[in-house]
Amino acid sequence: FDGDGDRLGVEDEEDEGVNADLVLMLLARQVLARLPGSPIVFDVKCSQALIEDLVAHGGVPVMWKTGHSHIKSKMKETGAPLAGERSGHIFVKEGFHGYDDGIFAGLRLAEYVSQAGKPLSRLLAEAPHYDTSPEIHVDCGDEVKYGVVDRLTAELERDHPGRVNTVNGARVTFDDGWGLVRASSNLPELVLVFEGRTGPAME
Repeated sequence: FDGDGDRLGVEDEEDEGVNADLVLMLLARQVLARLPGSPIVFDVKCSQALIEDLVAHGGVPVMWKTGHSHIKSKMKETGAPLAGERSGHIFVKEGFHGYDDGIFAGLRLAEYVSQAGKPLSRLLAEAPHYDTSPEIHVDCGDEVKYGVVDRLTAELERDHPGRVNTVNGARVTFDDGWGLVRASSNLPELVLVFEGRTGPAME
């Protein structure tokens, strides 16, 4: 848990780190078993594995802007029982209050793993898999960062028509993965994330 307890970090039983979007994936399975057809909100940095698993378990994926206030407002707008960000914020509305409580999210994860009867690593091994880069932060002044992203978005839409999601920066889908560039909302930098079906595709 982070210092104020609103974010959850997870390692499996083999000491491997588990990204928060994959934790959200497992918690969504639990929620969707009780509330089939529900929307699940997540930010643009989250894995394609989450999207595929939500669909496979009868959920409606809702990709939205990164940021606590953006996710909470979209959650309220859509009536989603669960939402989360790759940064570790997980918002549980089903059976709770709809805010990001890392301890409660951790307890829900422990409950899910316990009831599944399999170790966390095996549950994840059976889920869709992508190789994901860490978040890459590139220095870019506050006075120019949004203009840089606008120019990149225009170029990407020109080169990859119909494959660019512009809900928050530009998330471009390729045949074997995707890439994201967005301006940080609170630092003078760009944030990049890349994901591929294999390591070479991600690279």
